[in-house]
Amino acid sequence: MAKQNAEYITPAGLKVSGPPHLNKPKSQYTPFNFVNGLVFILVCLIILVPLWKVLIDSLDLTTGYGMKILPTKFGLDGYVSIFSNKSLLRPLWVSIYTTVTGTFLGLLLSTMGAYVLIQWDMPFRTTLANILLFTMIFSGGMIPSYLVMRAVGLTDNALGPILLPAINVYNLVLMRNFFEGIPKSLFESADLDGCTPMGAFFRIALPLSKAALASIGLMFAVAYWNDYTNFKLYITNRDLYNFQMKLRDMMQSSDLPESVGGATENTIRNACIITAILPFMILYPFLQKYFVKGINIGAVKE
Repeated sequence: MAKQNAEYITPAGLKVSGPPHLNKPKSQYTPFNFVNGLVFILVCLIILVPLWKVLIDSLDLTTGYGMKILPTKFGLDGYVSIFSNKSLLRPLWVSIYTTVTGTFLGLLLSTMGAYVLIQWDMPFRTTLANILLFTMIFSGGMIPSYLVMRAVGLTDNALGPILLPAINVYNLVLMRNFFEGIPKSLFESADLDGCTPMGAFFRIALPLSKAALASIGLMFAVAYWNDYTNFKLYITNRDLYNFQMKLRDMMQSSDLPESVGGATENTIRNACIITAILPFMILYPFLQKYFVKGINIGAVKE
């Protein structure tokens, strides 16, 4: 006699029937899940413990250098020392200016370049894409790049650190893959309705690419805000230094802000580090949902 089918209620609340050995739910506690969770916990600790130490040291007015869970003597004098120092305002403004301008320019070039590469009837479209990909593997090097920058007058110029990171082939390829996921019929319908190619770009491609724009924009913004190499190589005028270059001088104790209240040198240094990473610590939670979706651009083809 065949075994009687048993009823089974799924996690969604649906009642199904079938052989008992087929309806039995699988256990979620597997060795792989345990090891995977343990690895992620260790990675989080490796990231969070140093960050927590820097945060606590920035709020501690004592001179201790050991690991502490809470500050021995709490105080905000380290942050007051930073924001009351006028010599830090200009580097901070340079960082904000280059980040906002560079992010906008980078998004403009990436989206327009990606839109050109999805024009299926454009001659030599594949050849152009291959040339761009070639630059991701091979480059002229540091010295030729410096000679070119000097020849075109972009050394000791604020435009240099803005223009160099703006052309990012990796981000351009991500945008192209995202645009290719938009149904071709939408562009064909816009063309039949008399919409120009640029009209389709602004009315169809960009509105449907908010996740990609948010994720790639965040990548550009982080790269510009943390830019140190381009300012070190191409900028010698200290008035054009950004906050990261100023932070380097502070870490070397050559240009430490004047202490306010009970702030020590260690307190001020750690407060500078927190100030440098704080903007994106605040911004990232609001863009997380777009960033998680955007990093999967081109991963799934339907």
